[in-house]
Amino acid sequence: MGSAVERTDEHVREYLIYRGFTSTLKHLDTDIKADKEKGFRVDKIIDQLQQFVQSFDLFGLKEYWLYLDRRLLCRLEDVYRSTVNKLRTSLYRYYVINTIQKGNLEKTQEFFQKQALELQSQVEWRDWFILPFIPTPEQNPAFSPYFSRQWSDTFLVSLHNFLSVLFQFLNWLSPQPVLLSFDAEVQKTTSLTEENEQLCQLLFALQMESRDQREADEMVHHKLPVYVQNMDRLGDTELDLVSSQRPVSTATTPSRNFFSTFLPQGRRTLGKLPQFTTGSSPSQVAGCRKDPPINLPAKLKEAVQANEVKPVSSQASTSEPKSSQSQQSTNQPTNQPSHPRHKKIQEHEKERKELFSKPPPQILEKKGETGEVELLAETSSEPPDPCSYSRSCRGAEGGGLSRDQSFIKLSQEEYGEHHSSIMHCRVDCSGRRVASLDVDGVIKVWSFNPVMQTKATIMSKSPLLSLEWATKPDRLLLLGSGVGTVRLYDTDAKKNLYEMNIDETHPRILSLACSPSGSSFVCSAAALSRSGSVESAPRLPIPVSGQLLLWDTKTVKQQLQFSLEPEPVAINCTAFNHNGNLLVTGAADGVIRLFDMQRYESAMSWRAHDGEVYSVEFSYDENTVFSIGEDGKFIQWNIHRCGVKQSEQVLPQDATGPFILSGYSGYKQVQVPRGRLFAFDSEGQHILTCSSNGGLIYRLTNGEPALESMLSLGGHKAPVVTVDWCSAVDCGTCLTASMDGKIKMSTLLAQKS
Repeated sequence: MGSAVERTDEHVREYLIYRGFTSTLKHLDTDIKADKEKGFRVDKIIDQLQQFVQSFDLFGLKEYWLYLDRRLLCRLEDVYRSTVNKLRTSLYRYYVINTIQKGNLEKTQEFFQKQALELQSQVEWRDWFILPFIPTPEQNPAFSPYFSRQWSDTFLVSLHNFLSVLFQFLNWLSPQPVLLSFDAEVQKTTSLTEENEQLCQLLFALQMESRDQREADEMVHHKLPVYVQNMDRLGDTELDLVSSQRPVSTATTPSRNFFSTFLPQGRRTLGKLPQFTTGSSPSQVAGCRKDPPINLPAKLKEAVQANEVKPVSSQASTSEPKSSQSQQSTNQPTNQPSHPRHKKIQEHEKERKELFSKPPPQILEKKGETGEVELLAETSSEPPDPCSYSRSCRGAEGGGLSRDQSFIKLSQEEYGEHHSSIMHCRVDCSGRRVASLDVDGVIKVWSFNPVMQTKATIMSKSPLLSLEWATKPDRLLLLGSGVGTVRLYDTDAKKNLYEMNIDETHPRILSLACSPSGSSFVCSAAALSRSGSVESAPRLPIPVSGQLLLWDTKTVKQQLQFSLEPEPVAINCTAFNHNGNLLVTGAADGVIRLFDMQRYESAMSWRAHDGEVYSVEFSYDENTVFSIGEDGKFIQWNIHRCGVKQSEQVLPQDATGPFILSGYSGYKQVQVPRGRLFAFDSEGQHILTCSSNGGLIYRLTNGEPALESMLSLGGHKAPVVTVDWCSAVDCGTCLTASMDGKIKMSTLLAQKS
């Protein structure tokens, strides 16, 4: 709700500017600054309460809580009144503990003097009036838990969760204004459009499959004659009728030759049918790419190859059996049965039933990688090995993938608008647009749904070193240069909104990270350059000096500069957690630093790699941090236990860099890692890394090794230098960018187990 209110305020502000209502805009800005509800932003309300506590403003703290009680908390049912009272008591205790920790005993005594009439009748405060007179209250068993970091964090999280649930309840209790529902309607329309496109693609795939099946059926019907197709419905009478429809010459070939030749030959043919191993079902046999061939008799082949069948009169068809019986009776010896024809037909009927009790042979189509359809021949006379059937069936499943494959590569497209090596390639938060930056400083903003199309091209006179999408609104792009400036670019309007001068002494903007709320961003600035394409000089043994700064995106002003201990160093990579309360960084000195964004201070730091840290990300549950460094190691760190490894695995050089592209006459292009070296899927169970010819997907394991190779995307002719993974529903889009300027977009389908 808070984000919707903030976006609505922006829309109203833009409308007032468009209409020229400047006085109304001034009043709106004044009211927004004085808004005590902070636009229903829980984090801002918590910040306001903490500001009163840190400044020892007891009067402001009481007035603000009373306002929240009158405006919001009083609308709750009576059953929640005890919870509200407990939160107020904890808030006052939080204030008192802060005054003692800061050594301001005057404010502690002032609190108990002003609140004595209100608190002396409450049981939970009875023992607290002695607190100002205890020399070391933090060592007292009754008060020591309140001086711990765990208690204060637990209280703030509980208050945050309570207010979040309260705003959701109020949103359900009273209907939202139409303006606030606008953003939800836009998101709903976008999701419906994406779902419609997916359904259209699914419908197209089903139509193609149905057409292929019809073509296969037609090929089967053209392959076999009518009487072979309907053989399972033939009886003795129908068999006689079919035999009468064949071309017959009574002068040269007696009618008995048809049965005397066909039946023994058919018996020999049936005896050559392959016997499948125990456990193979008809469905498994039918699903194989190759069916066991059946040898047709000579006369049956002649019937298949015959182009015309001469009609025979009904008299000939009825008289033929009689003549055949008379000829058979004259040619048979006296010791044979009087009706051998019926015996042979019975034998044939028995063999026919055995034939159709087994799975019928099918003509399947084998589709190669090039899309060509090849009809499998059935002319082989030798029965195939049953083991080969099981192997071919397993290979056919999933396009040659193993059974435990987690993803299937549906398609791969190429974006080739760049003419030099890629440095960064990132998808925006909505998953609709991609921004890619090459070493020439050219940025391309392009979309891939429903078709691949370039939306904007950004050319810069000064070299560009970094980029990052803003979270709110997601049309804005942050661009870091090599001359100490950061630009805020509007991809819809195709113009620069702001240009911020960072620091002249640290002109290289190596990394940018926007907070999830979109209100601020972190900027890493370095003093000396680190070449992005060719390194002609050896790497400096001493880490480059750098700064880590926090900027406000609305006021376009620097908020603060983080302290980098033990010395200022260049930060190569930065990443926020899901709510922006934590920031993790990887530096040129091989140290990972974790910052508390509520207190704007370093929470912990540890030596992570021998050499520089190239890429760092939070895990899906945010209990660990993953990193890749110059030493070629992929390590998982526990953030609750400083410097403790949970897993470690050495990756090949083509996954960690430096990346090398060999050319003619011994020329080599070397690129130091700049962009993202790994990315997670939507569930955080698989990662995408770089390789020499495409992306590699691994599955995270809890044991050793830490990574299990699952799928190679391929498609590149040059080393991949940066990756990104945008996931939506079951289909995910993997982006892999290489040194030849090519970007491959691979669409994957997740197989749910």
